[in-house]
Amino acid sequence: MHVTLADAERAIEAARKRAKELGTEMCIAIVDSGANLKAFHRMDDAWVGSIDIAIKKAKTAVFFGMPTGQIGKLSQPGGSLFGIEHSNDGLITFPGGLPIVDKEGVLTGAIGVSGSSVENDHAVALAGVAPVGVCDLPAHPWRT
Repeated sequence: MHVTLADAERAIEAARKRAKELGTEMCIAIVDSGANLKAFHRMDDAWVGSIDIAIKKAKTAVFFGMPTGQIGKLSQPGGSLFGIEHSNDGLITFPGGLPIVDKEGVLTGAIGVSGSSVENDHAVALAGVAPVGVCDLPAHPWRT
């Protein structure tokens, strides 16, 4: 199952609203469960470089079913995922990308946000997920 266009638009609107509250301009990307771009919004003064980063954060979150910040912790030198950012045509391993999980616990897509500090990117991504689902998948045997 994929995130619907209506849900993607609601997520973008909620994320955009939170970015405005934080006084920042962001790029916000929603991908479906196959990591295909479903919807995108670039606020008027958002950095052009944030376009690619937002999309890659969303793809990274859906590829691995976890927040990009969590992958970042695992990909530090000596970590179990060291070097992973070089796979899949480039991943982003710092906060701002979150899975979108429906009420049945199914991964339907992901959101990626870029344009400010990673703390703000994460806060805006959380706001985007809130009206359409959650960002945590049910426990799997291979996840710690």
